[in-house]
Amino acid sequence: MNLSRLPGFYKLPVPERLNLMRERGILSHEEFETLSCGAHVLTVARADKIIENVIGVMALPLGLGLNFLVNGKDYVVPLVVEEPSIVAALSSAAKLIRAADGFTTRSTESILIGQVQIVDVDNATAARDALLQRKRELLDLANSLHPRMVARGGGARDVEVHLYPAADGRPTMVVLHLLVDTCDAMGANMVNTMCEGVAPLVERITGGKVLLRILSNLTDRALVWANVVIPAKLLAGKRKDGEQVRDGIILANALAEVDPYRAATHNKGIMNGVDAVALATGNDWRALEAAAHAYAARGEHYTSLTRWYKNDQGSLVGEIEIPIKVGTVGGNLQSNATVAMNHHLLKVSSARELAEIMGAVGLAQNFAALHALATDGIQQGHMTLHARGVAVSAGATPEIFETVVERLLDCGEIKVWKAKEIIAELKGHATSKVKRLQTDAYGHAAVETDGYSIGYGKVILLGEHAVVYGRHAIAAPVAMAVRARAEDSKDGTQLIIPSWGVEQRLRSGTRHPGSLLQSLELILQRLDLAGRPLRVQVHPSVPRANGLGCSAALAVAVIRALNQHCALNLTDQQVCALAYECERVAHGTPSGIDNTVATYGRPLLYRRGEPPLIEPLHLAGPLPLVIGLSGIESLTARTVGRVREAWQQHTRRYERIFDDIDALALQGVKALEAWDLHKLGQSMNTCQRRLRALGVSSCELEVMIEVACANGALGAKLTGGGGGGAMIALCPDDPGKVVRALQEAGFQALEASVG
Repeated sequence: MNLSRLPGFYKLPVPERLNLMRERGILSHEEFETLSCGAHVLTVARADKIIENVIGVMALPLGLGLNFLVNGKDYVVPLVVEEPSIVAALSSAAKLIRAADGFTTRSTESILIGQVQIVDVDNATAARDALLQRKRELLDLANSLHPRMVARGGGARDVEVHLYPAADGRPTMVVLHLLVDTCDAMGANMVNTMCEGVAPLVERITGGKVLLRILSNLTDRALVWANVVIPAKLLAGKRKDGEQVRDGIILANALAEVDPYRAATHNKGIMNGVDAVALATGNDWRALEAAAHAYAARGEHYTSLTRWYKNDQGSLVGEIEIPIKVGTVGGNLQSNATVAMNHHLLKVSSARELAEIMGAVGLAQNFAALHALATDGIQQGHMTLHARGVAVSAGATPEIFETVVERLLDCGEIKVWKAKEIIAELKGHATSKVKRLQTDAYGHAAVETDGYSIGYGKVILLGEHAVVYGRHAIAAPVAMAVRARAEDSKDGTQLIIPSWGVEQRLRSGTRHPGSLLQSLELILQRLDLAGRPLRVQVHPSVPRANGLGCSAALAVAVIRALNQHCALNLTDQQVCALAYECERVAHGTPSGIDNTVATYGRPLLYRRGEPPLIEPLHLAGPLPLVIGLSGIESLTARTVGRVREAWQQHTRRYERIFDDIDALALQGVKALEAWDLHKLGQSMNTCQRRLRALGVSSCELEVMIEVACANGALGAKLTGGGGGGAMIALCPDDPGKVVRALQEAGFQALEASVG
């Protein structure tokens, strides 16, 4: 198993990422629990023991660099960094390099230099010779100060002596270098102690006076080399072939080799990755920065730490030579629980191995930057991530977050003030839409004013799973939708979903089973558009695989977008019927309720049949719900399939449960008509017990339901297929309290009045 390959990891909610890492064995059960409840975070009390004058703790994001293959071994690399795009760029670069057999690295021993400065020496040359003659005595004295390090195979290894002219006509300075192998420790304190310890002997030998006794951060005796060889064909992009990209990378690096102004930015990019690993592993990133930049300036001018060139086979070769002195043992591992956990994630056995990983990360970061510069430009990837950060700063809530990001990117004005303006517009639009849906007959709000067609997300208040077997269910739209727009294309038929990273093309004669393209192909065939090149762009704000009707909303939005662009004059009934066919592709045996709500966008009582029963429900006001997301994606087809298998084996038992759920749905209609929310909440609680008996609940759902009810919800239950996904809670008194409680428990939650 390739442990560092976690496809789609960035798309998953945080709880599901943790679950996946636990399943892969990357996280132990204890580490999973620690991360899930936030126990790894540095407390103020602990911080007060680390530095002086503590008043709080400042947090930085902890992410993972994936896909790393170094010397034939998989690594998941912890990264602590606040700058957008670094983690994504590293993982993407490592994935491409992995296809070229990964990184090859090597390193020197982990040597740290201690300096002892001697002044007021009468004869500097004689002093140097005397120190070198008594090298063994100096080394023995230094090693006597740290016998445990010597026992581990380290300790003072050699002595060097340098002469430097002094200022103001003073005698030449003599500087003794103590070369110390610190093994797996960073070793700063140990080397400083050795320098202090040998100082009296140095003074006796030279007749001078010792002034400075301290380590050097120019760690050029702890060098790391990393290398990659990438065939040109792997570099091909959308608009450039592999040879063009290769040559662009080589030329970009050539500028950094000769121009210090470019080299400074070039090397800063390298250190973006190196520093992130250093912070994650409790190492001194400031020392690493100093060493790297001093090393880059060791020649006639400041230059690049990397070299990129073409080999005889036409492949791109990348090399980095960089000083990296780090440790894997020491006080930071004991004082900061996150650091200890990150070392376990990385699974390195020595400081040299850690240094080599950091060298590979630095080379990967450099490749990512040069590749972007040589293709689409560095800004394209940065802007998407920057827009996400701006949306967070502006207070975009989960149900509108992706829409805010997309509109920021569309307008090109990625500013907090613009994001707030978009948020205000969306909230106002959502409010007016709810009112409109209450009064419209079978809601024809199919096209928004910005030219996008929409399909509505939904919640099921009562009736999940039983509705598949001909029982009643109550469903309602939520203020989350899928927006879609179609236009003619010069490059074949394409489906583009930016927030999901989807950019797919229909290929003639190719089957696309089980994919989004299969549904699009079906839609185009049914609408007689199969031969027309079209570009369909989709912007969903409904989370996928959470039981909120995303697939049906997407199908309805796409059908309506094609209807609008191609002037097909479809009726709502035709849209709904075609969306149901798409649901059969996605879910196998759907009930039809999702596509119905996605089409008509209003609360309704539904029962499967030929024709289905669809009764609009007229509510006295908006129904105050809270939606909680478990973080575990749940495929409706899978849970429906499991229930069907159990129903076939225990038909009578399951039919009784379905009848109970049917009765609860009909009671729910009466409760809504009387606006008896307490009665509705009781029905929801009872329905959850029946769903639990069907085996479609989950630990995460049960925790959310318990939290919601403990904080004032009248009723709470799963919604949709279950097995993960979402929960709804009826909260007429203080929905904000329930949202906060769910968030504190580690879940995403949002208020969602429906009506």
